[in-house]
Amino acid sequence: MDITFLLQYINVITLGICLCLGYAFKNIKKFDNQYIPAAMLILGTVINVIANIPSINMTVVLSGMISGLASTGLYEAMRNLIEKGQ
Repeated sequence: MDITFLLQYINVITLGICLCLGYAFKNIKKFDNQYIPAAMLILGTVINVIANIPSINMTVVLSGMISGLASTGLYEAMRNLIEKGQ
């Protein structure tokens, strides 16, 4: 099953904000790591909805959700690349 069509729904600004917030959550010792993907999904959705307030539709919501979840995957990919380089 080819899911590359989902790439068109990634919002780079939302992805970047969620990546930074996810990194901050990761370094807060009281925030459990298992909740970071769910938090990024919610934050990505909220950020994208706020950014598109005049014209909110299901595409905006989906884009926020995918961008938030993609930020967790991007963080893990970057972490793995950095660790392999050492």
